Amino acid sequence: MNLLINITAFKLGWLSSVFGGAQQIPWLGPLVVLIAVAIHLARAERPNSELILILSCGLIGATFDSALVAAGWVTFPSGMVSELTAPYWIVTMWMLFGTTINLSMRWMRGRPLLASAFGFIGGPLAYIAGHKIGGIQFVDQPAAVAMLAIGWAIMMPLLMHLGERLDGISPESPQGSVIGQRIS
Repeated sequence: MNLLINITAFKLGWLSSVFGGAQQIPWLGPLVVLIAVAIHLARAERPNSELILILSCGLIGATFDSALVAAGWVTFPSGMVSELTAPYWIVTMWMLFGTTINLSMRWMRGRPLLASAFGFIGGPLAYIAGHKIGGIQFVDQPAAVAMLAIGWAIMMPLLMHLGERLDGISPESPQGSVIGQRIS
């Protein structure tokens, strides 16, 4: 049941974020993401560990997507606080992605090459889908897609490792419980 809730919440959050960004209502996605994250944390064994993972994903995503914006490869139609940073709605999408790492993406754990291949293909495909909806514009599409593939191929195994260290979902995760106890 948790897996179905996780996948559904991610899909709803992703769609509301991209459509909201495309339609000049950038607050829509973050609102849905806030609800999805709250549900995720309420169902977690150790919500503190999951929250740290979610916030870490937001920081990683803000840095990565802001680098794409600053390099002049992509731009967004709404929600940008600065011309050199990613919009806030895509940062919250990264946080939403953080909710999938220990649930629907868990199958990649301990498989860094598989995670890298998944990131190399899946990362750019998600942005291309967002481009088709109108939530992101490619200024230099070949460079942007290449950097997305490289960036996601590197980040995905790292995010999976981070998820293992900050697993607040599995009751048997000793690392997550230690982190969760330190923060409580």
